[in-house]
Amino acid sequence: MVLHASTPQDTLTVARDGYQQFRFGGYGEVVSKFMDYGKNRFSGTSYGNSREHRNTISIPRFVLAFDYRFNSKWLLGAEIELESGGVGVEKELENSENGEYETEMEQGGEVAVEQFHITRLILPELNIRVGHLIVPVGLTNAHHEPIHFFGTSRPEGETMILPSTWHETGVELFGSIGRGAGRFNYQLMIVAGLNPDGFGRDNWVSNGKQGLFEEDCFSSPAYVGRVDYLGVKGLRLGLSAYYCADVTRNADKPYKYSSVGASALTILAADGQYMNSYLTARGHLIYGNLQHANAIGSVNVSNSGNSYHSGSMRKVARNALSYGAEVGINLRTLLPRMQFPTLYPFVRYEYYNPQEEGEAMQTMDARCQVSKWTAGLNWYPLPNLVVKADYTTRQIGTQRPFGTSKYNSENELAIGVAFVGWFIKK
Repeated sequence: MVLHASTPQDTLTVARDGYQQFRFGGYGEVVSKFMDYGKNRFSGTSYGNSREHRNTISIPRFVLAFDYRFNSKWLLGAEIELESGGVGVEKELENSENGEYETEMEQGGEVAVEQFHITRLILPELNIRVGHLIVPVGLTNAHHEPIHFFGTSRPEGETMILPSTWHETGVELFGSIGRGAGRFNYQLMIVAGLNPDGFGRDNWVSNGKQGLFEEDCFSSPAYVGRVDYLGVKGLRLGLSAYYCADVTRNADKPYKYSSVGASALTILAADGQYMNSYLTARGHLIYGNLQHANAIGSVNVSNSGNSYHSGSMRKVARNALSYGAEVGINLRTLLPRMQFPTLYPFVRYEYYNPQEEGEAMQTMDARCQVSKWTAGLNWYPLPNLVVKADYTTRQIGTQRPFGTSKYNSENELAIGVAFVGWFIKK
């Protein structure tokens, strides 16, 4: 189903899916994990994470979505996301007080406007959208609702090196070109660029998304493109790219990067999905390059201790890499005589490394290199309600799917429930 108009095909579907004026819905997830490893892989020990048993339960996100049709050509789309059940840490940059960060601690989590945009439908081939938009780089950002991935959590490789869900303010051109075997969707965007103050060792640029303050910096915008091939039934192949000419101009205090020089950020991604009544298969590949990464990391290390960017281990790498694939089998259609409910056993493999390669003076941390297997089961008691269970093992410090390492593995069992749907259509 289409929850909201976050992609070109979604918007074209919204325009003809039968609701007259507005619809209200959402999606949400509840996840519990049972782990055999500690909280800090980078504690300084020679074996990585400590061996300890701990359990967690959380609401990773609860999203409320709203679409409103002004008429057949003008559409409004909006989403409000409540992440981890709270409002988060309120921060304000007071330039009148020597640029100090004022902090007020409140309930953990985050409330964010994930989408808010006005769409003008012109032609199937060319339309325009303005507002707060999903940045469709990678498989998960473009298709992030919980029915679009197996397992209790989003693919970790993508979410560890890119913001997720990635949303920025800007303008977008989009459309659908061709028919039959020659059918393509495209998106072209100009949005606020990432902030280098959030770049670091563990997550590369994923913590660089703007939105902390009342206004986003637009001094060095980012240019985003995505194209999806949809010419074969059940198949979707996507290519996406992100480019920001100088991320240092988007910093809270750009003067701190005056000695760094213009630093371009480039991200390239390929992804695909194939679905039929028997199986679903997905895969992705993401490669990123950051200029002057060592100099940016040196500035980040020196950030003040009361800054949300602070930390002595924020050395960002030049290159990051993630790739992975998952496949699930529909037992109900594969074995019809067994009268199974809608069950999808699945397996997923991922490799990711936010420190894939550094500059000449950088030393990369092998504990950032992860080879991960996940296997589990998805049960759909209803088309838009899923109960998930999976087992995950991470091999640290190796690129091989079945590699060995001096670092402790990290293993966990997780169960979860997720839904997506429209509550009201009118």
